[in-house]
Amino acid sequence: MTERTAKADRPWSTRSDPRLWDDIVIGSGMGGLATAALLSELGRRVLVLEQHYVPGGFTHTFKRKRWVWDVGVHAVGEVTERAVLGRVLRKLSGDKLEWASLGGVYDEFHYPDLRIDFPDTKAKFEENLVEAFPSREEDIGRYFNKVREVAGTMMPYYASRLAPPAWAGLSDSLFAQKAHAQLLERTRTVMDQVTSDERLQSVLTAQWGYYGVPPDRSSFAIHALVARHFFHGGYYPVGGAGRIAEDLLGTVANHGGWARINADVQEIIVRDNKVRGVRLSDGEIIEGRRVVSAAGAIATVKRLLPESERSAPWARSIASLAPSPCHLCLYLGFKGDITKAGASGANKWFYETWAKDAAYWDIADENAKAPVLYCSFPSLKDPEHDAGPDLLHTGEVVTFVPYELFEQWKDGRWRKRGEDYDALKKRLTDRMLDQFFAHMPELRSMLAFAELSTPISTEHFTRAPKGAIYGIEPTPERYSNRYLRPRTPVEGLFLSGADMASVGVMGAFVGGVLCAAAMEPVAATKYLRAVARR
Repeated sequence: MTERTAKADRPWSTRSDPRLWDDIVIGSGMGGLATAALLSELGRRVLVLEQHYVPGGFTHTFKRKRWVWDVGVHAVGEVTERAVLGRVLRKLSGDKLEWASLGGVYDEFHYPDLRIDFPDTKAKFEENLVEAFPSREEDIGRYFNKVREVAGTMMPYYASRLAPPAWAGLSDSLFAQKAHAQLLERTRTVMDQVTSDERLQSVLTAQWGYYGVPPDRSSFAIHALVARHFFHGGYYPVGGAGRIAEDLLGTVANHGGWARINADVQEIIVRDNKVRGVRLSDGEIIEGRRVVSAAGAIATVKRLLPESERSAPWARSIASLAPSPCHLCLYLGFKGDITKAGASGANKWFYETWAKDAAYWDIADENAKAPVLYCSFPSLKDPEHDAGPDLLHTGEVVTFVPYELFEQWKDGRWRKRGEDYDALKKRLTDRMLDQFFAHMPELRSMLAFAELSTPISTEHFTRAPKGAIYGIEPTPERYSNRYLRPRTPVEGLFLSGADMASVGVMGAFVGGVLCAAAMEPVAATKYLRAVARR
């Protein structure tokens, strides 16, 4: 991976012009970036506010010593010119953002007695499944039919999201009935209808980590969207994940807008049920005709709305939803040719068990292993990565954990949370390394650096409630909420990001595009149609 653009050339700074902005976007994750870039292309003067010292949200990168890591971009589908989303993303980046394939296999799944690869074509994927489960070919075909059925219902569903909450019942009945039927079914329920082979069920739902909720709770439609998302493989940004924010914010700057870092929004200013701007934590007021919160729907209603607005039915309804799970991420720095130890651009999922209810690591049990480790090697994904004479490479090991085990330290300062917290991180680091190296032992001698990120770190840097990495958890309860749509009951206040659509990088991107379309329906529709025909 490469370092970010030189400071003088970056389309962001710690200051912004004292003007009345057309639109203010809170948060520079993928959703906020998409909304800001599209509104800019439509002629709006947009200011993006980011509380962190680097933009990008879960797409940003960071450096320790001589290594650079991403924090949330591991594999992204539908980004090439063959996909409409890919064409829209490329246009919004000024035709600058490029993607490299992870190869013929983008995900490897390792079970106690089975390895199965997820390849970059649907036909090869079906072939791999039939080879592993030869007596279940009919079940496998039934599964792909269900996935295709869901995909065909989503465009009308997204169209229904553009209506204001007051019209939710009408728009949903006209456009979203078929999608709702899938969104309100749990993945496990559908999988029981697809096949009675529990091992096949486990393999078909093995990517639940990409949306964070195991099959017994997740919405089947979201599972199907994620599965379809990768039917043509996984990709990684050329030059590293930091290029996403650089290029999309470049579009904002080219149209007279700007991005401001270290800008911690304390409150969205609302008077007479109309947005007037935002107030920063230092008291500064920035005026804007409209405000977009891409900070997550729960964080918006619980933290950013004025106290007088938080008791409104729509705000209380959103606040009652559950955030998605949180995670540990172990960032690793290697010296040596890690490809000789089995590393590649493909992500590796190491499942320790076939048990269907094994999802989160009970770290309180000193003898328990994480049920699954998700392992990624970012430096091998980026064709621009220069390993240098020391052959410097990066790795990441991720697993899900209960937030409650870390909650006691949530009010502490970053890197100053006390000896107990540091000791816990050290124990968890050692346990994760032992488990990881049990699967890839030849990497141990190449390890030169390790740093663990906990849910408290995620909460600190992204302000995500309880360290949630996928916004609101994608369950049927989420998709039965009539208020989760870009336009809120407060005039001039809009919501963007993954909570408005699906999960992950491109789910947040879709949510960002939907938000801009709700704000400028005529101009955005014309723009998107033109790009789709490219």
